[in-house]
Amino acid sequence: MTVQQRLIPGKYRLTVKDFLRLGDSGVFGTDRTELLDGDIIVMNAEYRPHAWTVGELGYLIRRMLEKMGSDLHVMSASVALSHHDMPLPDIVLTDEPKGAGPIPSTSVSLVVEVASSTLDRDLGSKLSSYAQAAIPEYWVVDVESRTIHQFWSPGEGVYRQTNSVAFGADMAAATLPGLTIETAAL
Repeated sequence: MTVQQRLIPGKYRLTVKDFLRLGDSGVFGTDRTELLDGDIIVMNAEYRPHAWTVGELGYLIRRMLEKMGSDLHVMSASVALSHHDMPLPDIVLTDEPKGAGPIPSTSVSLVVEVASSTLDRDLGSKLSSYAQAAIPEYWVVDVESRTIHQFWSPGEGVYRQTNSVAFGADMAAATLPGLTIETAAL
């Protein structure tokens, strides 16, 4: 005789493994989703201001990395940060572009989120998640205010250093010497 255990009432956080199984089963359809602190986030549709900024910034970064002779690759893919966090950033710089599953956080040098409607989340829960995972550098591109917020030097779950750059000024990565982007086209 098999005894069935019942769940205790309460809120349960999904793990990355649970989230990947749900995705593989097709439950999300074509919706873009991410896992933040065990919660499934269904993302907004991308409109032109957001898409333009992501595309142009990704192109500028890739050109500069090629010019530098860097081994980093520009991607847009899920990053496994922790047992309960797997965001889908707009731009990821990684030295492990190939393989199955999400990008491991240990291979990530820089994450960029472009915010046209997600600024609170990008500067809130995502900022905290990236810092806790020790992602070396994190940029939040605020399309509305035409500003790039830069965070680096993670420790104890926070970024210890910050900077903000207005569109039109050069954006220099703090942790990747030589990576400077002209933002006038954004």
